[in-house]
Amino acid sequence: MKKVTCYLLSILLLLSLVGSIFGCTSSGTVEPLQPKPRLKVATTTSLYDTGLWGYLEPMFEKQYNVELDILYAGTGIALEFGRRGDVDVITVHDKAAEEKFVADGYGIERVPFAYNYFLVVGPAADPAGIKDLKPEEAFKKLMTTAKEKFISRGDNSGTHSKEKTIWKNAGFDYEIVRKSSAWYVEAGQGMGPTLLMASEKGAYTLTDMGTYLSYKSKLELVPIVDHGGTLLNVYSVIAVNPAKVPGVKIDEANNLITFLTSPEIQNLIGDYGVKEYGLQLFTPSTGAEPKQ
Repeated sequence: MKKVTCYLLSILLLLSLVGSIFGCTSSGTVEPLQPKPRLKVATTTSLYDTGLWGYLEPMFEKQYNVELDILYAGTGIALEFGRRGDVDVITVHDKAAEEKFVADGYGIERVPFAYNYFLVVGPAADPAGIKDLKPEEAFKKLMTTAKEKFISRGDNSGTHSKEKTIWKNAGFDYEIVRKSSAWYVEAGQGMGPTLLMASEKGAYTLTDMGTYLSYKSKLELVPIVDHGGTLLNVYSVIAVNPAKVPGVKIDEANNLITFLTSPEIQNLIGDYGVKEYGLQLFTPSTGAEPKQ
């Protein structure tokens, strides 16, 4: 009798499992559950390395009953993912490249959702003597002395684009700078690995503030140049245009834009990392372009 009871219980558990997998209607018929839609997002290494996406992802998935597939790369590669139709939405930080992406018809609208600032970081002793200079003046001194190493992202990322802008504003042709001598090193990697390389070599580098703060405990680097309008770093979200790139999940992409610019999530973005690092990694911008 005991064996029969155990057998019946096993059958009931099996039926229950089948029902949970396939779903049962009120009439008792079994129907397969519909898979959740998947939204593909291309994001920058700085947003990913800081852990911000890991923090927000489960909230978005729960609220909209969707699965997020996040690809992280430099801004240039992320935009290319959008052009090729590999993703439905992008979150990047290179205003000029973003505006061209939209102007070329690949993106619907550029919507800022957060910002912070770039920093030039380096050894605490500051052997190049660039502390508190404007970024253009600091770069000019690094170039003219050509003694202390500077580690560039060298990966066509938003940070790399900002670096090239600073070189241009300082009066230098970037192609000449990158080929000038051994003091200039291209990492060809994301922000986290670039910071680690600069720390190991006792070099300078340009970084976004959020990634620097999240890696600070692993680094022998301190902020050397941290002021100047050029250093503003704005993150935007752009839905890929389905009229230009067929197959884009535009409804889900628009949901992500609504999510990132909602008051609740804006507050969470502003609070992210404050308890751990003592400073804001990101400042919310509520869908508007912040002023320099």
